[in-house]
Amino acid sequence: MNTEQLKKLEKSLWSAADNLRANSDLKSNEYATPVLGLIFLKFADNKYSKVENEIVAEHAKLKGSRREKPLSEVAIEKCGFYLPEHARYDYLLNRPEEEDMAKAIKRAMELVEEHKKELDGILPKDEYFALTRTDRTLPAQLLKTFSDIPRDATGDILGKIYEFFLGKFALAEGQGGGVFYTPTSVVRLMVEVIEPYKGTVYDPACGSAGMFVQSQQFIEDHNKELELLGEKHDENKLFVYGQEKTLDTVKLAKMNIAVNGLRGEIQQANSYKENPFDSYQKFDYVLANPPFNVDDVPVADVEDDIRFNEYGIPKKKTKAKKKDEGKDTVPNGNYLWINLFATSLKEKGRAALVMANSASDARHSEADIRQTLIENNMIYGMLTLPSNMFYTVTLPATLWFFDKDKQDDNILFIDARNVFTQIDRAHREFSPEQINNLAIISKLHKGKRREYVHLIDTYFEKGMKQLAENKTHVEPISEQLLEVLDDELGKVAVGDLVKQWKELNQLQKRYKSYQASVNEKFSDKDQVNIINEAQHLLQKYFEPFFDALHLGLKQLDKTLRRQEKEKSKAAKNKGKRGNTDRQTKKLKVALEQLHKEVKSAELFFKHINWLQERFPKAEYEDVIGLCKLASPKDLEEQDYSLNAGRYVGVVIDDDGKTEEEFLNELSEINDELLELNEHSNNLAKIINQNVQAIVG
Repeated sequence: MNTEQLKKLEKSLWSAADNLRANSDLKSNEYATPVLGLIFLKFADNKYSKVENEIVAEHAKLKGSRREKPLSEVAIEKCGFYLPEHARYDYLLNRPEEEDMAKAIKRAMELVEEHKKELDGILPKDEYFALTRTDRTLPAQLLKTFSDIPRDATGDILGKIYEFFLGKFALAEGQGGGVFYTPTSVVRLMVEVIEPYKGTVYDPACGSAGMFVQSQQFIEDHNKELELLGEKHDENKLFVYGQEKTLDTVKLAKMNIAVNGLRGEIQQANSYKENPFDSYQKFDYVLANPPFNVDDVPVADVEDDIRFNEYGIPKKKTKAKKKDEGKDTVPNGNYLWINLFATSLKEKGRAALVMANSASDARHSEADIRQTLIENNMIYGMLTLPSNMFYTVTLPATLWFFDKDKQDDNILFIDARNVFTQIDRAHREFSPEQINNLAIISKLHKGKRREYVHLIDTYFEKGMKQLAENKTHVEPISEQLLEVLDDELGKVAVGDLVKQWKELNQLQKRYKSYQASVNEKFSDKDQVNIINEAQHLLQKYFEPFFDALHLGLKQLDKTLRRQEKEKSKAAKNKGKRGNTDRQTKKLKVALEQLHKEVKSAELFFKHINWLQERFPKAEYEDVIGLCKLASPKDLEEQDYSLNAGRYVGVVIDDDGKTEEEFLNELSEINDELLELNEHSNNLAKIINQNVQAIVG
């Protein structure tokens, strides 16, 4: 199953499940747990089905011998689960309509837990009875919905579906959802920077375990790249340790790591008071998104704990009154968490954490702690996030990166406030390419130049694939345009556009020549400059290609508006309404599709251009408005502030248009506005006339 098919399946499953909820009286938080439980059960059933024949054969082979084992024991050795008949997905799916499905699902979950002690008390059971409050068939309908997940869907596919549903439920719950879920694109950027290839990963505020899942995904995604670059990698050497104070969230996390095949342990614990993993200097990596600005932690709970006091405890500006002695609370918990992450790292450990922007400039005792961290050379980098990236609040946040094995005493600052993809009015995310582009800045700073040219190489590969696919769509769309265009200039513009797409043949030849020139060179560090030069040479041929496509489409847009205006005028002269006719509507749809084709094809080449403009030599350099490597002196001059904006500066982007182009575009937009206003006025008159006719 490829990425597009998976996205389609995720959306289809969510749409079906959410429609069922919409027809009930269930709140999102009542619905989430039982739905995620069914996804887990489908995962367990798929995994069991793959090795069921082996399990049966092994059991039969051992039967009657000294090594005879129960079927359940053989099953757990083979796949980690034993599913008796009443816990099988198909058994539940094929129950008679009159049967109590909530009871049957509860029994199935109990049977899974019975044979897998790590999940004892974790899977949802009684929650399925709430689903039947307004519609007793709802559990059966949900079972049917998730039966659409293919039988051959592997654990990673089920894991991605589980994470997708977690994100959707978090979005639906808003403030409450952010407590247990950090948006995947933010987590993915964090792991791309600290690169947790193997070892122990700790999250003392683990929510639903998204940090761990993305760490595992990072390894899977980069194994092929490591092989191409000639580097060794260890398979499945990641162990995760998480703690979370809310039991319901612990259950979500345990299901999540089970579905994703992760090894490790999740415990219910309050990180301020409990230390179940004895975390001091114990972990290779720390990843976390802790609660911001907590102000009710008693000083007595943390002041003697080395996890929190090594770099200093945040203190209030004024001394406590005599009557309040011994009742002091920490003014803000942000620096307690920062202390905890720093002290949990091994000698060469790395960490990434999400923190409120205010912590970067906090004053008084927090400023002293920050200065101590800087002087101890603990902080590797700071990345300012765009606003509206989280489901809880619009509060701006920053990613902090620690590295106890950093090779210099500088700090890398990245301002990513203008790098985002808008997903709806109130929320943003990073696209996969934006994650790669931001992470590669850190990799270049570490001297990983081969990763940079390899990233650009993957963009060329994806872009060429998209162009070839889009070319097959262009001619059919162009034929649709010719069918409805009655303007000669328009027909010429369509012909020019088709001709321009044929230039792709020449670009494909150049791309093949480039591939031949860089083949098997990515593993050789001495070849980076040669590859980089070849990539710059190839990229320069694409800009005029896309410019010509956009020019052709612009000409077609003008032709369409002119044709629409003329037809509207002719209709009015005949005493008819000046509405857009069917042919013109068909033309608009076809033209809109062409615009989409060109934009989708151009996307990867825009990312190449973005990188090559900023890092033309395939090596790190400061870029105004984006990144700055600040020295200890720079930090001292800024009073040890860790606010990226103070260091990277600001750049005002030029839109690249001439004055004449700007005025032409403004004039065209104004013409369109006048037409729309006229159309709106006509509709208002018709509505008014109809109302008058009805009321007499």
